[in-house]
Amino acid sequence: MNKRILIIGGVAGGASVAARARRLDAGAEIIMFERGPHVSFSNCSLPYYLSGVVGNSDALLMMSPEKFKKSYDIDARVNSEVTAINRDKKTIEIKNTLTGDVHEEAYDVLVMAPGASPVKPRSIGGIDGKNVYTVRNVADIVHLKDGLEAAGAENTAVIGGGFIGIEVAENLAKAGKKVTVVEAMNQILAPFDYDMVQMLHKELLDNGVSLIVEDGVKTIEEKQITLASGKTVPADAVILAIGVAPETGLAKAAGLEIGETGGILVDHNYRTSDKNIYAVGDAIEVFDRMTGKPSRLALAGPALRQARAAADAMYGIPNDNRGVIGSCALRVFGLNAAATGLNERNARKAGIPCDSVYVIPGDKVGIMPGSAPMHFKMVFEVPTGRILGAQAIGRGNVDKRVDVIAAMVSMNGTIRDLKNLELCYSPVFGTARDVVNQAALVAENILYGRFRQVPVTQVRSLVEEQAFIVDVREKGEYEAGHLKGSVNIPLSELRERTDEIPKDRPVYLHCRSSQRSYNALMALQGRGYENVVNISGSFLGICLYEYYNDVAMGREKIVTEYNFA
Repeated sequence: MNKRILIIGGVAGGASVAARARRLDAGAEIIMFERGPHVSFSNCSLPYYLSGVVGNSDALLMMSPEKFKKSYDIDARVNSEVTAINRDKKTIEIKNTLTGDVHEEAYDVLVMAPGASPVKPRSIGGIDGKNVYTVRNVADIVHLKDGLEAAGAENTAVIGGGFIGIEVAENLAKAGKKVTVVEAMNQILAPFDYDMVQMLHKELLDNGVSLIVEDGVKTIEEKQITLASGKTVPADAVILAIGVAPETGLAKAAGLEIGETGGILVDHNYRTSDKNIYAVGDAIEVFDRMTGKPSRLALAGPALRQARAAADAMYGIPNDNRGVIGSCALRVFGLNAAATGLNERNARKAGIPCDSVYVIPGDKVGIMPGSAPMHFKMVFEVPTGRILGAQAIGRGNVDKRVDVIAAMVSMNGTIRDLKNLELCYSPVFGTARDVVNQAALVAENILYGRFRQVPVTQVRSLVEEQAFIVDVREKGEYEAGHLKGSVNIPLSELRERTDEIPKDRPVYLHCRSSQRSYNALMALQGRGYENVVNISGSFLGICLYEYYNDVAMGREKIVTEYNFA
């Protein structure tokens, strides 16, 4: 008798299970239930409908029920909400959301891919107002765009600075709306470290998006929101992007085990506590490869891999489950950003002894059109040199560089492995010594104690304490903007002016991007200076790090003029 596979939920996880199961078993009866009107759509592309990048909402749809049936012989039923699981009888209860009719279906194998739903805190007054929107599916994004147009909304507030929130904010701004992003934490985009994310904060401001951090929403009204601080923000429409919660109601009601993170508990084959039920996607608890602890990860790529593994397990095909590392990327107006593995904050939180490097080489040969700085931070374990993660922000191909690090992390690679990694080179794509290779060389120098560094996060304190800071850029660069109280001794003059540099106190060196200051530091160490320290990120990194907080807090600058070029 042919296997009968029922799948709760479509989109990435459910649809991929169905497709893989069909490839493995031509005779299986496969039925997929989706409570919404669309069984397969490009979830990650939803925000781009707001700005017209995706011109038609139909373009967001990937597969129709008719195409599933014709191409794969898969019965995809939309507007069909699964309301109960009877494990004893091996049946599910389905309600037609249009007619209200209820019926049962029996299964041999059941797959749960219910996804996650937007968080709507009941503590926020007016959370159910007509001007409050969420973004989960095609119907949601169409409802939002239509609602904005119908209300003639100009002022919008996006609550939450995660990936969906920032992408929605960008596309609303491109659509001509006045946008305010409100984030309760001290930064947007948690996968990025605080020092790196500041340039994204600046990019939002530069493109007309107001950003408020370390403040939450207290109440939502018809034309404004009131924050916990008492501040009011004009808002004709409010988009909630606070985060998502796994949809575990069905699993709990059926008596399936729930993990400590609140997701459905699964084994390495994505089988639940019931041997006949699998679960994949945003609703499950996953294994964080980097920390060795349970976690949740709402990303399409891992969901696809989970789906394939679950389908394979149904047919006895072994699965090598290595856990997740959390690779991600996005665009914020003119900047591209990507991250993988652990950032420095989370590595230290996990108790992993670590250090980091921050380099700013060109993303391609400088004479090539479009060449621009790439800000690259890599985190590594001490003393092993094992690569823990990386973040990259720039106008070029940051995803390529972070993908290299993702591969190294997945293979337990070290900075020594990365140093010698042979990569493609052309002047139009990169440099002969790529960003990632350069980061490895710097990391090796730090790991082996060849020189010391301080991050941009400590520079304000150094300036306020009147530390001895040497700017080794050329005179014209220095005069265009420099750290207050710093001394200008260009690298080209350093060997003739070493008598101006004290040996009885720490000396901090910087240039534009840390390359010249590194050469200056090594020259000084060769002349007997033992207490010289390079400022990681140098003047460009300092300016980008300081700018947003200077503007938002109205605090005194530590530079005479910013320089972002």
